[in-house]
Amino acid sequence: MKKSTFKISQMDCPSEEQMIRMKLDGFEQVKYLDFDIPNRKLEVYHLDGIEEIQISVASLKLGDSFEGTTEAEPPVVEDQSKQKRILWWVLGINFGFFLVEMTTGWISDSMGLVADSLDMLADSIVYALSLFAVGGAISRKKKVAKLSGYFQMGLATLGFAEVLRRFFSNTETPLFQWMIIVSIFALAGNLISLWLINKTNSKEAHMQASAIFTSNDIIVNGGVILAGALVYFLDSKWPDLAIGGIVFAFVMRGALRILKLSK
Repeated sequence: MKKSTFKISQMDCPSEEQMIRMKLDGFEQVKYLDFDIPNRKLEVYHLDGIEEIQISVASLKLGDSFEGTTEAEPPVVEDQSKQKRILWWVLGINFGFFLVEMTTGWISDSMGLVADSLDMLADSIVYALSLFAVGGAISRKKKVAKLSGYFQMGLATLGFAEVLRRFFSNTETPLFQWMIIVSIFALAGNLISLWLINKTNSKEAHMQASAIFTSNDIIVNGGVILAGALVYFLDSKWPDLAIGGIVFAFVMRGALRILKLSK
């Protein structure tokens, strides 16, 4: 068996991993894909036919560079059952806080909470795609990715529109107490998720990517808490609108990445 190594400069989250997996799905010569997302490296274990693999990876336009091919032993594949259980828990936590933050965000007039809820939804979609795709047909994966991407893009667009409406109109200052308290609980949920993921001690790419994704969510939670504190001290809605706009931009970026999976 051969091992070909690629550097993928724009591979920094689970959506790029899924793009590559779906692109190479169906290649009979590909036997195993080993992703190292922190170092942006992909190792493809395969039989003959690297030229076709190179063309497919390059077509994704993720800043790939081919580093060479060597002879290699087949890798030892980790047991997936424990990882799947962990991902189901993480998916449940993210989707649960999506519902909580979306509801409390509208009640408290906080665009920061609404935006953070959509960020949680974006994570849920990526985790669900990873779990749903196991053993599934490529056409079904692409259909789910397309529906999820357009749904997420629509929500992000509505969010931006609402931020602009509140920016140019005389709206109420959000309830900072709700912003801080709910975000603290969301932060706790993400910390639990990160602990569960790290508990597996897995070197599998999707688990490493999930840890990176969840770490980014923790930063977003901290941003909403800070915005809530600034709303209180400044007695102004601007910090909430600012953090809402920033997070909506991340959500839109995630939607565009998910849509790439369907191509």
